[in-house]
Amino acid sequence: MWMTVGERRFSITLADNEAARAFAALLPLTLDMPDLNGNEKHVKLPKALPASASRPGTIRNGDLMLWGADTLVVFYLTFDSPYSYTRLGRIDDPAALAQVLGPGQVRAVFSKK
Repeated sequence: MWMTVGERRFSITLADNEAARAFAALLPLTLDMPDLNGNEKHVKLPKALPASASRPGTIRNGDLMLWGADTLVVFYLTFDSPYSYTRLGRIDDPAALAQVLGPGQVRAVFSKK
């Protein structure tokens, strides 16, 4: 799976769970994602996914998560969090993610190819 922001394209490895499969079934999606807390982009999905949330403790740069049942979150910094998420996947090489996502809203295209 892929996430494209502007001219940058990031490969994503999906988790092996029901939520990730349901997310993949929605693709392709073009989403305008506002910034939250200076460490993540988030957006409400067009429909709820089957959530199975757990508390990861440490969020990592490149984590693709589901908050609640219908909010997609892309994290671009590593930090400790008390919140619970359902893991959807992980960006394979997130080194440039913080620079590409940066502050403010971005338009991200999620696709299978």
